[in-house]
Amino acid sequence: MKKILVLLIISSSLALAGGTRITVPYTRFTLPDGLDVILHEDHSVPTISVNLWYHVGSAREKPGRTGFAHLFEHIMFMGSKDAPEGKFDEWLEAAGGDNNATTSTDRTDYYENVPSNALDLPLFLESDRMGHLLETMTPAKVDAQRAVVKNERRQSYENRPYGMASMLLVDSLYPPDHPYHWLPIGSMADLSAATFADVQQFFKTYYLPNNASLVIAGDIDPAKTKARVEYWFSDVKAGPRVPPQPVPVASLSSERRIVYEDKVQLPRLYMAWLTPRWFDPGDAELDLLASVLAGGKNSRLYKRLVYDMQIAQDVTAYEASLPLGSTFRIVVTARSGHTLTEIERVVQEEIDRVKREPPTQHELERAVNQYEASFLDRLESIPGKADQLNEYVTSTGNPDYFNEDLARYKAIDARGLQAMAQTWLPDDGRVILSIVPTGRKDLAAQKEGR
Repeated sequence: MKKILVLLIISSSLALAGGTRITVPYTRFTLPDGLDVILHEDHSVPTISVNLWYHVGSAREKPGRTGFAHLFEHIMFMGSKDAPEGKFDEWLEAAGGDNNATTSTDRTDYYENVPSNALDLPLFLESDRMGHLLETMTPAKVDAQRAVVKNERRQSYENRPYGMASMLLVDSLYPPDHPYHWLPIGSMADLSAATFADVQQFFKTYYLPNNASLVIAGDIDPAKTKARVEYWFSDVKAGPRVPPQPVPVASLSSERRIVYEDKVQLPRLYMAWLTPRWFDPGDAELDLLASVLAGGKNSRLYKRLVYDMQIAQDVTAYEASLPLGSTFRIVVTARSGHTLTEIERVVQEEIDRVKREPPTQHELERAVNQYEASFLDRLESIPGKADQLNEYVTSTGNPDYFNEDLARYKAIDARGLQAMAQTWLPDDGRVILSIVPTGRKDLAAQKEGR
């Protein structure tokens, strides 16, 4: 058996209000093939979560060949050398486990949750498809999953009310050659054009142990678990080094207005701006600003639009944080009988107000408390901790980023929110999307003189 190259035993800690500290101890090591492994011991329940991130998502695709990362999310369940098609789910369910996968712009996540006596099963399954998927992949399997993905696109986007909004937004926010110009689902044309050789090459380039991180959390013995990881993954060969992802520049120098007719009953307004990358200065402030504007029934926009004026059905705001650049979005559904011009006017008033004067201390404290509550909620479950450890090691290179992450939010003052609104929410650099019922363009948001 080959020796482990690097072994670190570290204790991660999370600062909480009142000086209380939570520790998330972990062991980290790297296998000779480059697989980055993080182990977290938690005996609160007799379960284990195996969480494998490949550092590839739709941002690694090329114009004209989109949808590959999401396509592989499906192909990875179609059988490998020693795990025939259909057996992945069958064997895990028989052991009392469950599994799933997700694809985003920058990573693909495969995870299994099993009883603590069944650790070898997910390790075997993940190592087999990491090292031996291509041996059983055929054009017929690719075509079958290509059809599944196309149908998913129809169901989740093309035939779903308001489903095209996210596609329309990224298409307008980012230039055609930017990695965020398309969604992970890909385009129909690109999915159809992809050849079997294209798909094989994508796997050979990115689905490598040296382009992945594996977190195992739960009822484990770290030393024994390390030995099992080495046993199952020792025969997986490393591939060529995957170069770092470039960080392209995206900017908007004018306001872009889009009107899209859909089979909906109520018009919906989307306002979107380009904002700083995840963990960059301004990202946390905009998170809190979103909460001030639309985080709960006491937030500014909910109180005015839904409760006081009763011209909207719902309102949300959020900072969509991503590694290559984020977006700040406000989404409002109008009530029947009201136009999106009315809605936009009120939203603009609140944006202007926060630019003129900072939020109150009470609003800031409420936003910080809301964020801290959601932050801690993610750590209440073993799968949640496993995913958070993988997120930090992927985004920052450091699994022990709990304190630093939360500290970003606790250090913010109200004037910081005001400054970020002034900097990142310009009137002349944004996208305004109106989705209206078919034949009712009159309900769309119309630009008003200011």
